[in-house]
Amino acid sequence: MTDEAVRIVWLRDDLRLADHPALSAAAAAGPVVVLYVNEEGPSIRPLGGAARWWAANSLDALDASLSEHGVRVLYRRGDPRELLPPLAAELGAVEVHVSRRTGAPRRDIDVPVRSALAGAGVGFVEHEGSLIEPLGEIRTGAGEPYSVFTPYWRRLSAQLEVAPPRSPLPRPARIVAPSGQPDGDDRETWGWRPSRPDWSTGLAERWTPGERAAHETLEAFVAEGLESYEQDRDELPVGGSELSPRLRWGELSPAQVWHAARASSAPSSAFLRQLGWREFSYHLVEAFPQMPTAPWRAEYAGFPWDWESDEAVEAWQSGETGVDLVDAAMTELWTSGFMHNRARMVTASYLTKNLLVHWRRGEEWFWDTLVDADAAVNAVSWQWVAGSGPDAAPYFRVLNPMRQQERFDPSRRYLHRWLGDRADELSAVDADMLRAQRRNALEAYEQMRRTRDERTD
Repeated sequence: MTDEAVRIVWLRDDLRLADHPALSAAAAAGPVVVLYVNEEGPSIRPLGGAARWWAANSLDALDASLSEHGVRVLYRRGDPRELLPPLAAELGAVEVHVSRRTGAPRRDIDVPVRSALAGAGVGFVEHEGSLIEPLGEIRTGAGEPYSVFTPYWRRLSAQLEVAPPRSPLPRPARIVAPSGQPDGDDRETWGWRPSRPDWSTGLAERWTPGERAAHETLEAFVAEGLESYEQDRDELPVGGSELSPRLRWGELSPAQVWHAARASSAPSSAFLRQLGWREFSYHLVEAFPQMPTAPWRAEYAGFPWDWESDEAVEAWQSGETGVDLVDAAMTELWTSGFMHNRARMVTASYLTKNLLVHWRRGEEWFWDTLVDADAAVNAVSWQWVAGSGPDAAPYFRVLNPMRQQERFDPSRRYLHRWLGDRADELSAVDADMLRAQRRNALEAYEQMRRTRDERTD
């Protein structure tokens, strides 16, 4: 199509211009085509509704930034294993630059893409930039992956003290488009924006996706919230950093966040530890690729989960369980596409341990309704609460939602914000019922243990 040596920058979860090693390298070498693929095909999990909303709006912002350079994003829909090789040939591309993916099975898609491109003489260049430390760098003394967070974090933080993440790259000063490129898909036909009824109003009221807004969020948090983060992070009315969607979509790189936090006059070890949990999730899924669908602790394959409680699950999803904190949190999720981290633990515990519903049903709902839905973080977090994951909350740790509300929302501000007048009504659930549910959870665990022991006798 052109005599110029074109390089494709294939965007995935890295919707930014600054600190983008793949974009910087390609732009420095010559003309670039910036590509985004709505990935469909075998083994590719479609994005949930809230994630699609975020991605559509974040891409709008990225398009606007690239237009300042006279560049536009090329959109395609389909299986990248089939799309990339002919597109590279059509463009006369010599290389495809990407940010290295951080979790199977999507990262496994890159293997046949690389192979097909190599057969056509096109390079497939991966760049680090989605994690603080590349996968596989943090290992035990025996060379094995860690399965417990605390020693993993101790090792990672010690390594970062000696060799901190590379300094963030600036935006490329100049991005040049090739003299021509093929037409792309009309992204509006993808159905990523809701029509009628428009359920995204609450999302738009709370969030402004895009790189510029992400930096504003980071700067405000460092200036106003970082110093008190350790003290306030579990307080439900206060909230946390609200940076997780920015990291999920790569509007900010973890290196940018890490350096901003460390450069603060009051750096928070508790906040840096949360960045470590994100790294740990990818570390675990790399070591155990089945994590999103299978229990890490094999004995939990025999746990007597209740797969039939559709009515109870629907009440949980719609915030109508009668448990104030659970209902407030699930209302927050449906309204804004987000949920406070403490509330995530409480609602997950209630579903898996009070109702004994399989964690995968909860993970699937979060996947569809969270703007920061992330396959690795979701799976690891749900398995942690359910007790089936590594470094998991022990089976007997059943969070009491009434006590959690009294401890982390004593003023009931969080309840009032999301339940309105319902927050003044008497809870439909009493302590006796919660105790009975806890007993049922412990009995189910003992049943699983007996079944396991009988199989090994």
